[in-house]
Amino acid sequence: MAASLFGGIGPGSQPGEEDGGDLQYMEMPKGMATSAAPVLPEKENVAGLEAALAVLSALAESLGRSSPDCENAVHDLSGLDRANRALIDQALGEGEVSIICGDDLQAQESVLAGIWRVRQTGPDGRLVRDFVEVGAFPSAVLERAFTGCRNMLATSATYPMGVFNVPPLISELNDRIPLVGPGVGPHVINLSLLPHTEEDLTFLDGLLGHGPVVVLSRGYGNCRVTTTATRCVWWVRFFNSIDDLILNTIEVTALPEVVRAAPEDIADSRQRLLEILEVYQ
Repeated sequence: MAASLFGGIGPGSQPGEEDGGDLQYMEMPKGMATSAAPVLPEKENVAGLEAALAVLSALAESLGRSSPDCENAVHDLSGLDRANRALIDQALGEGEVSIICGDDLQAQESVLAGIWRVRQTGPDGRLVRDFVEVGAFPSAVLERAFTGCRNMLATSATYPMGVFNVPPLISELNDRIPLVGPGVGPHVINLSLLPHTEEDLTFLDGLLGHGPVVVLSRGYGNCRVTTTATRCVWWVRFFNSIDDLILNTIEVTALPEVVRAAPEDIADSRQRLLEILEVYQ
């Protein structure tokens, strides 16, 4: 009976349109990227790794103190030997958010939301800084996100052929940029819902410019967030699992919510880290 009731639902099951066209269904994400739980050594195998355990304990304390109003806690790992760093790597694992900032700074969220492993390299590729930040987003990246950027977009009396809808967007962005600050929510322009030409997008991309930060968040499909060369203006693009663009937005904000670790997730990370540390008590 169930087959007869529901078997006629879905793509290809309905009769074609009278004009001969068929309904087109967007390919939606089919899998979710998840972060595996860390695989940790047994208690008897951590002798000599007290320094790593001390760092993990300090991270738990920082998670407990973390709030949207306080600065990130920074824990330097440069004084640890390879074995102690390896234990920290095992405990933290790799989460869903990866960040590149310019040519020398990379950050990786751990499986514990709000804990970020940050590495900075020199011109020769050698590691010069190795530390962990606790907070909604690594401040080392945010401090450089809009260095040297422009504060406003230039307007023009004329625009290239095919550019029709950019001028009102320029005015909207210029109106919103000065308003960014504490207590002000993000201003989102959903380009997927606005009429535009390819020439509009190409011109807007060039006008906004490209900043140093690229963030990839893997979940249902991918979310790619990039800074522009215009203060507090971010591109936020969502792709499904076959890399089709399904949502294209511009956000005017200090930091898009999609890349920010939520307070409740940070609180959960503290509890999970304390459970890990209990094994080694």
